[in-house]
Amino acid sequence: MVKQRLRTAIAIVLLALMLFPVYWMLNISLLPNGGTLPESLFPSNPTLDGYVTAIHDQGQNLVTSLLVASGTVVVTLVIAAPAAYALAQFRFRWINWGLLTILICQMIPGIVIANALYTLFESIGLLNSIPGLIIANTANAIPFGILIMRSFMMSIPSSIVEAARVDGAGLMRSFVSIVMPISRNSLITVGLFAFLFAWSDFLFALTMSTKGQITPVTLGIFTYLGVNVSQWNAVMATAMLASIPAIILLVIAQRYIAAGATGGAVK
Repeated sequence: MVKQRLRTAIAIVLLALMLFPVYWMLNISLLPNGGTLPESLFPSNPTLDGYVTAIHDQGQNLVTSLLVASGTVVVTLVIAAPAAYALAQFRFRWINWGLLTILICQMIPGIVIANALYTLFESIGLLNSIPGLIIANTANAIPFGILIMRSFMMSIPSSIVEAARVDGAGLMRSFVSIVMPISRNSLITVGLFAFLFAWSDFLFALTMSTKGQITPVTLGIFTYLGVNVSQWNAVMATAMLASIPAIILLVIAQRYIAAGATGGAVK
């Protein structure tokens, strides 16, 4: 009993430490004077002026980040899911070399990928565009997605797919109708992380947005600090607004992340 209470107390302390930055952002965002030091544990005269300013100045940037992150999720899943299934179920001599190549791609520093993509995008006209940012973030998310989904799909019993093939389903039909529903948990996991990668991206946004025409919220906060250092309530309000989609997605998808890929598939 004593050990259980001690563990609970330690967990509460660790949770409080992890949530303290969120509390600090929320507290500062509600201050009327735009300072960086809260007057009390909770604002005595809270105001939403910071959020009004943040939505007015950064609303378009939030929409841009949402479009980029959503597009990254779609493209990542469309490419990574069949690739992961092929690497998990098919038996070819080059599979191990393919996995090694994916691991090497995962280890390449982001700045190297950004510089290479900048040269390519400049020549094909994808700089300062939402499709360009989607492709850049997808290049970073696909290797991760393949490795995660492959580990899930390796546990899918081949008898399920073979039964569908016997019933007349083609390879693509079997993949879409059988493999994809069974792999729902892995798809949600990869989609969530792909969204978070793109939503929190700063490096690609800074490299690919040279004219300020397309500005994700991370880059918007960075440039926002230069002109609003005296309005920290607006800066923190922007940070709070940028945190809301990630928090919502994590709360909704947390039960899928830890679940098994074939849970309930075979009775």
